[in-house]
Amino acid sequence: MTQTPDTIFINDLVVPCIIGVFDEERTEKRNIIINIELSVDTRKAGKTDDINDTVSYADVTNAVAKMVATSQYKLLEKLAQEIATICLQGNQVEQVKVHIEKPKALKLAKSSAIEIIRYNAK
Repeated sequence: MTQTPDTIFINDLVVPCIIGVFDEERTEKRNIIINIELSVDTRKAGKTDDINDTVSYADVTNAVAKMVATSQYKLLEKLAQEIATICLQGNQVEQVKVHIEKPKALKLAKSSAIEIIRYNAK
């Protein structure tokens, strides 16, 4: 029987960064909102209660926040890919879903956003 992986969520991570293709978007940092879903088999950690048997939420959050804060990508697509790459390091994460919102990016909308899904090529 194939086991469906569990999901670890990191919700509404707000990180200021330079993102955008237009000159006015590249002069100062603006907040983006990141949501991450990590597909992980957490059964062992559920039994052992040991952080070493799962993915550290803090480690993922800190690595993503550090990379995003220092990035200067033009496209949300590129930023989402780089976040996914960080999340898929190692073998514990089977799949990652990254959703990024850029508030007030469009005059007539609350935000623009992208969502990608990537798989670990173990």
